[in-house]
Amino acid sequence: MTSPRIAFIGAGNMAASLIGGLRAQGIDASAICASDRGAEQRDKISAEHGIETFATNVDAIKDADVIVLSVKPQVMKDVCLDLAAHIGAQQLVVSIAAGINCASLENWLAPRPGAATAIVRCMPNTPALLRQGVSGLYGNAHVSATQRQQAEQLLSAVGLALWLDSEELIDAVTAVSGSGPAYFFLLIEAMTAAGEKLGLPRETAAQLTLHTALGAARMAVASDVDASELRRRVTSPAGTTEAAIKSFQAEGFEAMVEKALNAAAHRSAELAEQLGQ
Repeated sequence: MTSPRIAFIGAGNMAASLIGGLRAQGIDASAICASDRGAEQRDKISAEHGIETFATNVDAIKDADVIVLSVKPQVMKDVCLDLAAHIGAQQLVVSIAAGINCASLENWLAPRPGAATAIVRCMPNTPALLRQGVSGLYGNAHVSATQRQQAEQLLSAVGLALWLDSEELIDAVTAVSGSGPAYFFLLIEAMTAAGEKLGLPRETAAQLTLHTALGAARMAVASDVDASELRRRVTSPAGTTEAAIKSFQAEGFEAMVEKALNAAAHRSAELAEQLGQ
């Protein structure tokens, strides 16, 4: 597929990660541009990736095939309203802002009543900054097959990109992977603290925990069986691992995780309603 021209509106960390991923895939710097209100940020991203930058959003999108909205949700409405009259029918809009649904984006971006805008809504997560992310993608009815490829190419530059059949599933993606890194960080915190209480030096406990988490994740990704089978394989009857697993389950571990993810999904839906007004 011929590389589309991509314009990033907002040049923060996630935009920089996507740009870096695209450049690492061999996308020429001339096919990418970005706009940002901050001169320092524009200079930084231009120096790092060799791309053209603009102080105004309208200038950035003039020749773009794909427009990536990577601004904070709180300013998304104003940004979209400013761009609406300048977006062409053949341009794809990709939003990586949390909590803004397609209906709101369509409404804000319509240059006139009834006008159609192709929109892909994405929910990436922070490991994308290391190109180890995973993103859920949903495209509205106006997104063509070619545009789906373009959106997938964009998000695949920083990790795994998975298409969703309905937009409502974005809330579930937010609960599982969008917020998910923090759950693992919490477990790492707790295991490190527990190891220290067992007598290990804090640095040793931290390194043991971090590398155990990394190794377990790599094993799970590389395995041809699911996590439950991997757990069974390392849980010897009446052994130390079984003692720990039984303790987790006695405290309602699975139910606690389910309750936490439901809370995250519910909050995601609430935010979409609030921010979309």
